[in-house]
Amino acid sequence: MGKFFLFPLLWWLTGSPFVAIVILLVILYAADRRFIGLMPSVTRPFQLSRKLAQLKNQLRLSPHDTSLKLEIARTHIEKTQYREAAPLLEEILSKYSDSADASFALGLCYLKTGRLEEGERLMLQAVRLNPRVGYGDPYLRLGEAFADVDPDKAIGYLQQFRAANSSSCEAYYRLGNIYSRLGRVAEARDAFREAEQIYRSLPRYKRRSERKWALLARLRKK
Repeated sequence: MGKFFLFPLLWWLTGSPFVAIVILLVILYAADRRFIGLMPSVTRPFQLSRKLAQLKNQLRLSPHDTSLKLEIARTHIEKTQYREAAPLLEEILSKYSDSADASFALGLCYLKTGRLEEGERLMLQAVRLNPRVGYGDPYLRLGEAFADVDPDKAIGYLQQFRAANSSSCEAYYRLGNIYSRLGRVAEARDAFREAEQIYRSLPRYKRRSERKWALLARLRKK
């Protein structure tokens, strides 16, 4: 209710309802970024673009630096530029076929660009090379990718992610979403409830990264 009292106060202070709305939105955005994380960062895209330019300049000076190529690919992935990242990762894997990190990253690029079979093969290869790669994230990504085309397979992968990362609210939230798509309402509700319970059991330092998923799970549970 506080925001309904804050708006008239801001209006009175600024003399303009438009300025008051802008200030209120800025306050809400800052509070969300500090405590919840539902809204995307407005500065992150610019930071990533600057980082990418710097990495590419370094690569021009060291064109055979594999670690630089991997970092550039990861930055492209964070910018959701999967097609740009894939060639770099393919080049790395052609020389270092036992790289779990590169297999995982290229598998993600393939999954995001619709090459599900190739992406699945690389994700599972990454896990075989290093069972702790991404702390179970390959299973989460596979669950996302197959949610619409093969929900049963998606649930299987998410359950494997739960086994690898049992303290993840995100895993239970996504599992609940897939159960919902299948019409398995009771199981979906249980998954959302489990996400909330996990959040309450987490230490304080861990809650910041999981708060978004716990809140979304609470909203979906209703």
